[in-house]
Amino acid sequence: MKTRNYTPEIKERAVRMLIEASSDYPSTWSAIQAIASKTGCTPETLRSWHKKHIEQTIPASVQAQSQDQRIKELERENKELKQANEIIRKAAAFFAQAELDR
Repeated sequence: MKTRNYTPEIKERAVRMLIEASSDYPSTWSAIQAIASKTGCTPETLRSWHKKHIEQTIPASVQAQSQDQRIKELERENKELKQANEIIRKAAAFFAQAELDR
């Protein structure tokens, strides 16, 4: 398998094309596949360029904030599910007792 070296300009152009066209596709991967074929690189190569671009342009602190925010959302959802389960458990016990009392 031959390894090909791409110029920084080609990499930048391909990533820019991907970013601009991504809303025209149902998924990032489908956009990557379409753009990669137009730029002469493999989809995996373009995916790795895009990942590096994101890592360089989005500071780690912003990524960490996003993760912290997602953790808080999941904790809130978990709390709500626990409350809903408790209500269901109490309702099931109530109706089971009502059946026994008949």
